[in-house]
Amino acid sequence: MTNTLEVGGTERQFVALVESLNRERFDVHAACLRRIGGLADRLGKIAEFPTGGRLISLNSQRTQLSLARSLRRNRISVAHAFDFYTNIMLIPAARLAGVPVIGSHRQLGDLLSRGKFKAQYWAFRLCDRVVCNSRASAGTLRRHGFPERKLEIIPNGLTAEAFAEFAPAIPHKPGIVRIGMIARMNSAGKNHAGLLRAAQKLLRQCSSVEFVLIGEGPLRPAMEKISAELGISERVLFLGERHDIPAILASLDVSVLTSSSESLSNVVIESMAAGVPVVATDVGGNRELIKDGQTGSLIPAEDDDKLVEALAALVRDAGMRARYASKAREFALANFHMDSVSRRFENLYLSLAKRKPGKQGEESPAGAYGLK
Repeated sequence: MTNTLEVGGTERQFVALVESLNRERFDVHAACLRRIGGLADRLGKIAEFPTGGRLISLNSQRTQLSLARSLRRNRISVAHAFDFYTNIMLIPAARLAGVPVIGSHRQLGDLLSRGKFKAQYWAFRLCDRVVCNSRASAGTLRRHGFPERKLEIIPNGLTAEAFAEFAPAIPHKPGIVRIGMIARMNSAGKNHAGLLRAAQKLLRQCSSVEFVLIGEGPLRPAMEKISAELGISERVLFLGERHDIPAILASLDVSVLTSSSESLSNVVIESMAAGVPVVATDVGGNRELIKDGQTGSLIPAEDDDKLVEALAALVRDAGMRARYASKAREFALANFHMDSVSRRFENLYLSLAKRKPGKQGEESPAGAYGLK
């Protein structure tokens, strides 16, 4: 169960996992709190359990009771909440229904308010397992005293499409190095403004560069205004929401991520799989993906000068871009293919299917993807 089907990293992971589970072994019941977003068509008319916009309300309590009844009626063996809002809603409902339940911690927690973090933490205490998609996110829960026996680390996965060759959605221009950032424009934490400031500085050094921003959200008008104020509008293309990410990546020479917080970035993994060199901030799980100077470049968060320096090095050195791209692609293929990731989820589901909620049984240590 996920919150919505918007075109975000968590939602894309949810849809990819639902689609990849072995239907000969599993009867999959996908659900959401609101059936909205650009990914809705991928899963069809999945079950919807609206809360009315508030997690603490009479309507939310009714929704939880409805969820519990649905779990019993459909004879669900294991329930899996995929994000913050469904952690809060589905986990108590599953316990009420007597169904083993898995929570998901797909961020570091620093972007949550103190109240939300506490609410989710106590929901996690009701879980049989909590899946973290990086060692960094698992470390957050450990530092707050969460039991190690309940933690499971399973990374994000990519379908075969992410590793395939695609024609560029935007044809390459001779002599131009195209730098792109794929991120929804709904959070200042993504730091689009920092990239635009760096773009202005880089364009003073290298005129053979253009920038592409892919993503939609309420901050887009402000970013377009900043671009105009910096005098770089003619060199920055805003593409909005796109559903052809592999073709977009095929259009880029460099992928950049300027977030102040990340657990395990889909965009970084997708860029690596597509053979696009990455410059990313050294936050959260990014260092689990990028070995600085070998599979990409890591820079301090909110450091415009270091960002310009890293981008300039890649713009000027095609050989460096090729080396980063080759090693990054090998790493992504070895560690993040959805076939292996979905098998790990399937094994987790099977291990819990016959247990009662809260019965831990034999402890299984938190897993981790191999670092090649």
